[in-house]
Amino acid sequence: MRGGKFWAYSAAIYASWTQTVTAITLDTTSSSSIKSASSTIAYGMMKYYTGNNTGDTPGNLPDPYYWWEAGAMFGIMVDYWYYTGDTTYNAVVKQALLSQIGTDNDYMPTNQTKTEGNDDQGFWGMAAMTAAEEKFEDPSSDYPGWLALAQAVFNTMAARWDDTSCGGGLRWQIYTFNSGYTYKNSIANGCFFNIAARLAKYTGNSTYADWATKTWNWMEGVGLISDDYAVYDGSSDTDNCSTIDHVQFSYNQGIYLFGAAMMYNYTNGSSTWKARTTGLLNGTSIYFKDGVMYEQACENVKTTTGTCDTDQQTFKAFLSRWMAATSKIAPWTAASILPLLTTSAAAAASQCDGGTDGVTCGEHWTAGSTWDSTYGVGQQMSALSVVQSLLIGSAPDLVTNSTGGTSVGNSAAGSGDDSSSVGVLSTITNADRAGAGVLTAVVIAGVLGGVGFMITGA
Repeated sequence: MRGGKFWAYSAAIYASWTQTVTAITLDTTSSSSIKSASSTIAYGMMKYYTGNNTGDTPGNLPDPYYWWEAGAMFGIMVDYWYYTGDTTYNAVVKQALLSQIGTDNDYMPTNQTKTEGNDDQGFWGMAAMTAAEEKFEDPSSDYPGWLALAQAVFNTMAARWDDTSCGGGLRWQIYTFNSGYTYKNSIANGCFFNIAARLAKYTGNSTYADWATKTWNWMEGVGLISDDYAVYDGSSDTDNCSTIDHVQFSYNQGIYLFGAAMMYNYTNGSSTWKARTTGLLNGTSIYFKDGVMYEQACENVKTTTGTCDTDQQTFKAFLSRWMAATSKIAPWTAASILPLLTTSAAAAASQCDGGTDGVTCGEHWTAGSTWDSTYGVGQQMSALSVVQSLLIGSAPDLVTNSTGGTSVGNSAAGSGDDSSSVGVLSTITNADRAGAGVLTAVVIAGVLGGVGFMITGA
């Protein structure tokens, strides 16, 4: 199995990281220490949020942070409550998640209509899905439920599935006038795949699972998921997706890992989805150096401080949260995942020794306790996500409609998004299932170069 030596090595060094480390004090074997460290990091992150200040817009982060990152941050804060039981930020988080739903209750607010991309909307939709699964406090009857919000995002994204080029897939951008409209990338399709798989599990509705399968098949067929489960960034429809941008980011690997694990769980242990989950998990090996997570595409490129931009500084947050969640719903993965989260959490905590407060988190966990002088929402979010993930073993199981879920749903939500006809839970046909095989034959010879797109936010 690819990556076997890597997993053995990470398990071997696991014991050396379970002692108390300095900076933000973290004993990785103590739940109280993990909660205390998480609290300190969360406080440092939430200091960046100004949306609850007089005159500011709830739910938004100040420049230079894009709207999607706010949605991601509040999803991480739902996790914070889920892991620690600390309700300090719940009212602020709930207000933020509801303030950006827009007039059609689908996370298409008017303040974002000129710039919003599919991935932007998707991160807010995944935050709502997390709130439903983790039984975060339900909205009042004046608002849609978390489940309905996730369903609305799914339905609006399903309506944008584009068969006019590349045999299908979602575009990165929603509107033709935005740069990147011709790009069909893994993160936009990953958000859709991830939400679809989770809705299938939560609701038991097989049509969501059909869409998840359709998306996976398209990703494989076009070459964005390789035979050895590397997830590449994207491709352009200007050449019918015949060339691939082979850059690899950790959040792409993570978003498909959790979605595949959810499909494994939904299908009661399908061998197909188990193989996919295993392959994607093995594929995460490139994002670890000596057992410590790092963003290999940009952290150590060209300079000692790397070239990761504001968006990319968040990506480890998502890989760590989705690896942790995978270990919960596909328990056979825990033996590989938990040692890596432990070594990475200890390293992240040791990087949280900067700034005037002495506990500001840096980006480069591989640098040990020598703070790299970087700081921001991404650094705090990534450290928080990996540290609090150490509590996954004692965290409650994710709920569904049949196992205690209380979130109110609406399978027809999101029909007012745009002028497109919303294909609400349209049935996947046999032709759809076969399409990926045809697409593979068309483009396989062109899966060579890169189209040069990098994630810069929208």
